[in-house]
Amino acid sequence: MKKNIALVTGGFTGESVISYQSAENVADNLDPTLFDVYTIDIRPDGWFYTDKNGDQQAVDKSDFSIRVNEKKRTFDKAFLCIHGSPGEDGRLPAYFELIGLPYTGCSSAVAALTMNKYHTVLVAAAAGVPVASSYLALKEQPVDMQQILTLSFPVFVKPNDQGSSIAMSKVNEPNAADIQKALDKAFQVSDQVLIETFIPGREFTIGIMRDATGTIISLPMTEIVLKKGRELFDFEAKYNGETGEITPAEATAEMADLVAEAGKKVYKALRCNGIVRIDFIYHQTEGRPYLLEVNTIPGQTRESLIPKQVAAKGWTLKDFYTELLLAK
Repeated sequence: MKKNIALVTGGFTGESVISYQSAENVADNLDPTLFDVYTIDIRPDGWFYTDKNGDQQAVDKSDFSIRVNEKKRTFDKAFLCIHGSPGEDGRLPAYFELIGLPYTGCSSAVAALTMNKYHTVLVAAAAGVPVASSYLALKEQPVDMQQILTLSFPVFVKPNDQGSSIAMSKVNEPNAADIQKALDKAFQVSDQVLIETFIPGREFTIGIMRDATGTIISLPMTEIVLKKGRELFDFEAKYNGETGEITPAEATAEMADLVAEAGKKVYKALRCNGIVRIDFIYHQTEGRPYLLEVNTIPGQTRESLIPKQVAAKGWTLKDFYTELLLAK
């Protein structure tokens, strides 16, 4: 018997536009012989399902059910395609845990932890994974500019709890005015801002997942190459075609193994589940990867990195998404 899948998309942040694109691509690649798929749109004004006739109805939040042909329809599992809040920050997973509905991805506790970049790197560092020196600025507290200026420059200034590199800046010199400008930009979208030392090297990102047998496996990693004139892998660079992406990355076997090993170590230390994408900088002179951040609901659009890594591994997206839905 086919399983009823709630494909959950939308969200409360600017990343919702990417969530809709991810959900569209996932829907196109879910196996119709195994799953009946119902797209649920979660927005600030409500949770909705739109049927094939274009009629919209509110989701019953008491048990996350809808009505189809005048009959109540519940779900066997939810496939999360919400980047940012309330999916990636753990709020929606916590709701699913309370009502007992299985879902793809990390637990609410892990999602909340990894949405906080600063706390994520603290856990990774404790597990022995190299991380950059950093300073966490809080909007309601005075910023210790002198401490920030002691960091090695350049530095990246970014919201501590936002994805898709929104409102990120690079400051090349220890200049208080430039730092303040970058802080002001980031504080527009978050109450916490992370300032991190720039790590020289090549940027790699890798998908790590737990398959249906419980085995943690890695996908072929991607190298991110910024186009000429670009210094940041920010929202515009990600989604406006201003980066070069090489999948699989043109790297030595040793480099690929070290990144995969570090990715699995982070995955285990954070107690992740499902598919996550982990970003690293491979230090040029030290010969080891430094953790940048963890994405617990990585993009699944046609231009996103995980679908490209899946293809590089020789899998189809249909088989990949089936694996995610069958995993416990």
